[in-house]
Amino acid sequence: MGTLYAADAGRYDGRMSYRRCGRSGLLLPEVSLGTWHNFGAIGDYGAMRAMLRAAFDAGITQFDCANNYGPHPGEAEENLGRLLNTDFKPYRDELVVTTKAGYTMWPGPYGDWGSRKYLISSIDQSLKRLNLDHVDIFYHHRPDPDTPLEETMGALDQIVRSGKALYVGLSNYSARQAVAAAKILRELGTPFVIDQVRYNIFDRHIEGDGLLRAAEDNGFGIIAYSPLSQGLLTDRYLNGIPEDSRIGRDPRFLQAGDLTDGRLAQIRALNDIAARRGQSLAEMSLSWILSHEGVTSVLVGASKPSQLLDNVKAVANTSFTAEELAEIDAISPSTATERAV
Repeated sequence: MGTLYAADAGRYDGRMSYRRCGRSGLLLPEVSLGTWHNFGAIGDYGAMRAMLRAAFDAGITQFDCANNYGPHPGEAEENLGRLLNTDFKPYRDELVVTTKAGYTMWPGPYGDWGSRKYLISSIDQSLKRLNLDHVDIFYHHRPDPDTPLEETMGALDQIVRSGKALYVGLSNYSARQAVAAAKILRELGTPFVIDQVRYNIFDRHIEGDGLLRAAEDNGFGIIAYSPLSQGLLTDRYLNGIPEDSRIGRDPRFLQAGDLTDGRLAQIRALNDIAARRGQSLAEMSLSWILSHEGVTSVLVGASKPSQLLDNVKAVANTSFTAEELAEIDAISPSTATERAV
């Protein structure tokens, strides 16, 4: 079991800031820890433990998972569940533990997408793997084009009413989809608090989609995943592809074709702006996301505690001058003008 863990008494000393999810009562840390990359069976269990402990000691109170995270489905929940049981049981009420369902989990017609059958089975399985009686946010992981939205939202409503989740989240829902879902959930009286979407300097599609405006208008928050564009928005690739890079070796990560000469020039130009701000490129990239109205948190993954603690530094400076924002826009422009939905 390792050394008995006692959390840092100074974890709420101001290193981390917390933001409200839309108009709900729920506060999330500006930086949250995701378990997509490094919490499966191929990961190092000792490193997982060190990451969770370092995160909580730094004031990161949200641990995010999904039923299909692994790489083999269920593995990340199992490892997170073991650590919640051995290390974090005394701190359960200080944590926001989240999971999702919406991708393939088991064979046959009932192990994917967004039916009532799938979602209710999924939450029961997830709670067993996580060693919990409830999660704080249960997400539908992606829109289902073939299941009525009313059925999917009705299942989420039932999950909350059963006590298996406190809040509902959506993931990868566009502005129009999120607004339609929010209306149904509002009529059901179900607390929908957040939409988890991909957002970073190199992927600004939610600006053109109108999601930031929709979140503000409808009272839900935004949490950004892949905020560092799978590592491109760090200093790791300033001089090309390092020898120990996972590029091309794991389909979940970058491919060699992602690091073009044009992209490399963008990375270096952004790094120059970050240096002038006294930040690393990764810190500035996270700060840039957090500078947007409606964004509640950024979801980071890391392979070691030092990376995570470097990311936490981003919360210290989320203000940008008009000139800095214009420079970033010139390097990596938004795909479209934000529009109301």
